[in-house]
Amino acid sequence: MPPPPRQRIAITGAGIVSPLGLGWQANEQSLAADRIAFRPVELFDTTGLIAKTAGVVDVPAENLFHRVSAHKQAFVDRGTRMLLLAIREALAQAGRETMDGIDAMVIGTSAGAMPLGEAYFENARQDAGRVPSQLSRAEHYQPQRQMSSIAAEFGWRGPVIIVSNACASGANAIGWAADMIRSGRAKRVIAGGYDALAKLVFSGFDSLHALAPSGIPRPFDAQRDGLALGEGAAVMLLEAEDARQSDALGDVAGYSTATDLHHLTQPDPEGKAAIRTMTSACAQAGVSPAQIGYVNSHGTGTPFNDVAEAAAIAAWAGDAVKNIPVSSTKSAMGHLLGGAGAVEAVICLMALRGQWLPASLNVREVDPAVCFDLVQKFRQARLEHALTNSFGFGGTNATLVLQRRTA
Repeated sequence: MPPPPRQRIAITGAGIVSPLGLGWQANEQSLAADRIAFRPVELFDTTGLIAKTAGVVDVPAENLFHRVSAHKQAFVDRGTRMLLLAIREALAQAGRETMDGIDAMVIGTSAGAMPLGEAYFENARQDAGRVPSQLSRAEHYQPQRQMSSIAAEFGWRGPVIIVSNACASGANAIGWAADMIRSGRAKRVIAGGYDALAKLVFSGFDSLHALAPSGIPRPFDAQRDGLALGEGAAVMLLEAEDARQSDALGDVAGYSTATDLHHLTQPDPEGKAAIRTMTSACAQAGVSPAQIGYVNSHGTGTPFNDVAEAAAIAAWAGDAVKNIPVSSTKSAMGHLLGGAGAVEAVICLMALRGQWLPASLNVREVDPAVCFDLVQKFRQARLEHALTNSFGFGGTNATLVLQRRTA
């Protein structure tokens, strides 16, 4: 008997906020222009740090929430504001104004509302007495509290699932949502991820000497010297095909996650977990490596990650590897941590819709480990499937396979 048909997980809306711009159109234009979005950090004091630049989002100054009180808005984090913009764009793209009929939200984040925690600590350190609003800072520091502000904005009372496993959070949130639909637990889910720049996180990466001293990441360059941080948010509205109420932009065709037990912060040099997630995600999608028209790599620009990922891609793709286009969009906007996997998944969707490939910028000398087609300038292409990798501290690996929709 032939295998049962694969259930299609339709993407009916997508929203994206990144250092390259607010919204789908702005990001597409920036990617087409090979734009780089790094600038000096002014959100907090970088005195004494090696790195001074990051990918910073121009968050609108006006109030973005209309149904949340002014008092509570004061404790809504920058990252949550970005997420709200992304959700609104995704809903609008799907022809919706509300979240009515949506069964769940699955949101990934690494740092949550970290700046509120920083403010709480600074106030407690400077004044041992009573400091106004400390309770509110502690309350809203929690990511689930930030999500409740978004739910309140839409008057929505469905379940919220928070995924927090470092840099794979956004990708795992989308994959988890797709699995919810595939298993019949939901018909419609908003899924994605977000993170905003925070001094504690920035300083932590700086102290590990993980950030590029030049401020410019060079993924897959032989002389790469570290990553650059960024911030942003992206979401997708996923719908079961048999319950779809909007036109489909594409499909989440495959997903897999695996744990790398090699080291807390360094990937397995052989990329065993990455090989497993790429292989399993393609198996679920029913495609071979040769059918993947683009790989959006994790591509951080650190010495260990890029070599390990290159080895994993080579092992996964086999003889087809030399014909597979690969790039790292972190080269343009930085590493968005919990938001990275979601933003990069939306970029893959954009590439499938527009039939183009974004570039891996800043490369001066290609690393000898690279055996695939490293895309170094934006170019037109024909592709039906795109794959995106997200790897996180603690060994979390996630891979998504997206499929183009033609009807």
